[in-house]
Amino acid sequence: MNSQKIKQVKRIRRKARVRFKISGSAERPRLSVFRSNKGMYLQLIDDQAGKTLVSAHSQELKKDKKIIVSFELGKLIAQKAKEKKIETVVFDRSGYKYHGRIKSVADGAREGGLKF
Repeated sequence: MNSQKIKQVKRIRRKARVRFKISGSAERPRLSVFRSNKGMYLQLIDDQAGKTLVSAHSQELKKDKKIIVSFELGKLIAQKAKEKKIETVVFDRSGYKYHGRIKSVADGAREGGLKF
């Protein structure tokens, strides 16, 4: 296996370990983060019903710096959640380290009014 595959497998294992411990409900959905090199996707998921309640994608914003985009994306998902009367969430970082863009999303969501 090359190093890229090993890195990906390790992230998937971390993700599975985290997902075993946390779960979203209608009152407190799971804020799931997926990050790629080009974009970022956020979803508020009700795991009991198996439905996505709110979603946001980095292409909805017209910014260029990735950190700024992720912060604004966190604020956007918080705004959409407020419209659906959702105030508290469970943060699912999907096996990514809590720094950089992932931390920026969390900070933006908190500034937007979501509670973790």
